[in-house]
Amino acid sequence: MVSTVLVGAYAVFDLAKGANKSVHLVGESKQQIPDIGALKGGVNILVTATDTRSGQGGVYGPLTDSSGEGNNDTTLLLHLAQDHSNMTVVSFPRDLMIHIPSCPIPGGGSTYAQSKQQINTTLATGGLPCTVLTIQDLTGIKSIPFAGVLKFNGVVAMSNAIGGVPVCIGGKGIDDPASDNLHLAPGIHTLQGQQAANFLRTREGVGDGSDLGRISNQMVFFSALLRTIRSSGTLTNPAKVWGLAKAATQNVFLSDQLSNLTTMYQIAMAVKDINMNNVAFLQYPSLEDPDNPNRVVPDTAAASVLFEAIAKDQPIAITGGTGAGDQGSIVKTPSPTSTPSSMPTSGKTSTSKPSSSQPPTVQLPDSIHGQTAATETCASGTG
Repeated sequence: MVSTVLVGAYAVFDLAKGANKSVHLVGESKQQIPDIGALKGGVNILVTATDTRSGQGGVYGPLTDSSGEGNNDTTLLLHLAQDHSNMTVVSFPRDLMIHIPSCPIPGGGSTYAQSKQQINTTLATGGLPCTVLTIQDLTGIKSIPFAGVLKFNGVVAMSNAIGGVPVCIGGKGIDDPASDNLHLAPGIHTLQGQQAANFLRTREGVGDGSDLGRISNQMVFFSALLRTIRSSGTLTNPAKVWGLAKAATQNVFLSDQLSNLTTMYQIAMAVKDINMNNVAFLQYPSLEDPDNPNRVVPDTAAASVLFEAIAKDQPIAITGGTGAGDQGSIVKTPSPTSTPSSMPTSGKTSTSKPSSSQPPTVQLPDSIHGQTAATETCASGTG
């Protein structure tokens, strides 16, 4: 017992020693040490991946491509329901043109609000706090207490920590010289390290080559990642939890409250038992920008349905398919041990009757693409 305590104490010290300096969000309260155990109630977490080449070893291109804070390469909002029965992850297109509010500048002062600007500029404009403020303004969700910035090397480290993610490559396979010469033949590939990062970055190798196609392709990886973590017992394996925590603290810049190791443990314990049918990965709905065919603007009508359901913790039904980056027709049947899903990925709304304590299921508009974590799809490779 004494040896276990000493090893545990060293582990916490080692993780804290290697951690990056945390980021203070606008309006974030003073950090308090949370109780051990699963997180109580629901929570919203924002995660953004930066495309900066600074400190990346020159693997992803020169500093002239992107440096410093970089731009948002991917922006995700994770919502965990109050009763921990379901989780929704919304991915925002980097080409989305939106209103950006005034953001604080490190060292004092603030930026001017911008009426129409690309969402992926928020990180370079005012860092992580600006991205959080922008997502709050766009979605109407005012409470986002936790956030983090992930670099390319963070994907490498965390995919290595869990031993890789098995991903199905469909179509003609992936051949993308623009993503570090990524070559993946049709079939199942266990992606980790540099290859995992390249798969998440590829645009030309999947779907229609757009950022929207890339988002649906990333959902193939995210859902497989979650299934892998669950099936391999990662959250109950001290060595793997240690590896993931170390990869996160060394490669992710976390907000003040999320940087607490106990908080990270609480969130992990809260999500570890969620049915994979009740974890939804969704694209934020958008329309072609009338001013620029290479950009998109919010589909406010569809978005209001989605975020009203999120605010009320209502279960959702996905009817819009998986999007251009997936081959949604290649779907494996979820494990028979799974409970019936309240969020089908195609067709009609669930026919199961909700219990008296469960809010009614909301059918999302067809313009919202996505899938559940239980749905196994293949990347739509273009060859």
